[in-house]
Amino acid sequence: MVPRSISRKSFIKNSSILFAAGSGLLASGQAGSVGSFPAPAAGKALTLKNVRLETGFEYEEGQVSGTKTELFTIEISNGKIKSVLPNNPAAKGMDAKGLLLLPAFREMHIHLDKTYYGEKWKATNRKGGGVKGMIALEQQIIPGLLQNSTYKAEKLIELLQSKGSNFARSHVNIEPTSKLDSLKHLQKALEHKKDSFEAELVAFPQHGLYYTDSTGLMKDAAQMGVAFIGGLDPASIDGSIEKSMDFVVQLALDYHKGIDIHLHEGGASGVQTIEYLIKKVNENPVLKGKTFISHCFVLAHLEQNRLEEVAEKMGNAQIGVISTIPFGRTIMPIPTLYKYGVDVRAGNDCIIDHWSTFGSGSVLQKANLAAQLYGYNTELGLSRILKLATHNVLPLDDKGNQQWPKTGDKADLVLVEASCSAEAVSRISPVRSLIHRGNVVF
Repeated sequence: MVPRSISRKSFIKNSSILFAAGSGLLASGQAGSVGSFPAPAAGKALTLKNVRLETGFEYEEGQVSGTKTELFTIEISNGKIKSVLPNNPAAKGMDAKGLLLLPAFREMHIHLDKTYYGEKWKATNRKGGGVKGMIALEQQIIPGLLQNSTYKAEKLIELLQSKGSNFARSHVNIEPTSKLDSLKHLQKALEHKKDSFEAELVAFPQHGLYYTDSTGLMKDAAQMGVAFIGGLDPASIDGSIEKSMDFVVQLALDYHKGIDIHLHEGGASGVQTIEYLIKKVNENPVLKGKTFISHCFVLAHLEQNRLEEVAEKMGNAQIGVISTIPFGRTIMPIPTLYKYGVDVRAGNDCIIDHWSTFGSGSVLQKANLAAQLYGYNTELGLSRILKLATHNVLPLDDKGNQQWPKTGDKADLVLVEASCSAEAVSRISPVRSLIHRGNVVF
């Protein structure tokens, strides 16, 4: 059957009929299947019919004015896309009912190991004192948090899945209070979720490498399956940019890991930390493309000329920035970072824990926030900023050529209630199904 085209107007007009059967969004923190989407046995082939894919842009007076879509049938085998075919409504398999298919979302900065999520509601009650004050608080409450941290991590993973993410980079506390227990408990949760979720872990010295001596524990953690070596505000917490960063860099080199540094510091020490890390990465090119600075708030307060100078150096060294897309007094200069080729990724950071009362678990919401903050409000702009949720995987390239999905791509997919990527970002469209490596999670 020849694929059927549909406009956004027609899609919206018929949406009440299209979704009348209902495949209600998975409730936060709950496991289960959704609507008429039964999960096949792990490793089995899967066919999706009536799947909506973007096929190109519509133009008015030379400007992108809309997005074309058609219905397809997709065959999946061994966790990968086997074929993308003209739609066959009579095919045996999952009926996507015209839902839009997008790449599965990727949560790039979160703390799965410490959360209240999954327990009774509890708002944040911070005592003040900045990061050092929070370290003191953690030293008091971590023993209690560890008592059921595996269970809560699993519930938090389920929240991420319900929002369309099948992957997370999680920082995990490595410090004298929890020792290696936070890591061990989280690894147990990830083992329980291994068929439906993937993660890479950052050994994170939340209480400082030297402020509370965590160096020995960090060396142990580097040998326990983590992918990145973390750090925290080397000047204000550890008292020495060089000493702290030298340890992180050497540990990453010794154990063939990446680097992901929490940098909250502003002012001269913030810039000095960035430039010292640039220097160390340029001296050790193996770290290019594997080094990230999380938050990096100092960039939001630099004069434009200085910002562009630093951003260009970061781009050349292939040092990425991972952001929660903060607003208020700190709006990160993400358009400038993009201008110089800096790899920008997004995450929720803390979700319902002692650091933050907020956090939806949705990186699509982060893309929506970025669209609002930076003016990506056109059809083209909205469709492009989806890359914050998918980590740079987009159905169409900038010219409207279809580039995803292709045969051989990983079958990490979400079905959303939207007519196109632009609408999905603008409306933070509900996720109706998540597929991880060809297996239906819900």
